[in-house]
Amino acid sequence: MTLSVDARTSEGLVEARAWGPGAGWALDQLPALLGADDDWTGFEPRHPVVAEAWRRHPHVRLSRSGRPFESLVPTIIEQKVTGKEAFAGFRDLVRRYGEPAPGPGRAAGLHLPPTPEQVAAVPSWAWLGLHVDPARSRALVTAARHADALDRIVARGADGGADTADALDRALRSLPGLGAWTSAEVRQRTLGDPDAVPFGDFHVAKDVGWALTGQEIDDREMAALLEPWRPHRGRVVLLLGAAGLRRPRRGHRASLRGHFPHV
Repeated sequence: MTLSVDARTSEGLVEARAWGPGAGWALDQLPALLGADDDWTGFEPRHPVVAEAWRRHPHVRLSRSGRPFESLVPTIIEQKVTGKEAFAGFRDLVRRYGEPAPGPGRAAGLHLPPTPEQVAAVPSWAWLGLHVDPARSRALVTAARHADALDRIVARGADGGADTADALDRALRSLPGLGAWTSAEVRQRTLGDPDAVPFGDFHVAKDVGWALTGQEIDDREMAALLEPWRPHRGRVVLLLGAAGLRRPRRGHRASLRGHFPHV
């Protein structure tokens, strides 16, 4: 399915068209995908930095795709690697194993993300050429085999509320190779979970601590710092990111690694 979205900001309108199987569903899902269902009721800034970030970015919304596997694949590929490496791996996976996108997407050279069946069928040796090590490739194949079960959890909780988020969290973390960080990323993208915090991220705790306390902190300290905002802890991270409040980063950039042995 190819989806084209044109935001007419000056008119307050969004125009969308879709092609291929699932086009009707995509158009029905579009408001949620654009954050129309995101509910900020009960959120309180509680901190002058958060209040200022919210004042400057009052229209920030959490998206809800309703598609857990499509969020899970790039998230697993992102585990414990640089953004450059993760992007390269996901791009190559889509180009090599995804089908050409229907409609105008084909002419633009776009490809669909691979289905669970296509991911499960990728040979073990081929993952190395995609910059995906064995630990992540095993997690991807395992997730592909449980994709239907994840879809059923999301479908049963159509409102994407806390009960659905908890059920999806338990299901994701029961699979080998998936932990708190992966679950939070998938729940935020799939359900628009406002309480999803990516504990275990290399940067998030340090950035949140720097923005709110002036010092870098670890995950344990971030959990305590964000606790007063429950069940909207993820919104704090979202607002700080939207405001560009990140600690100064110094040092060399990591180069893109390979996983084939050097001869």
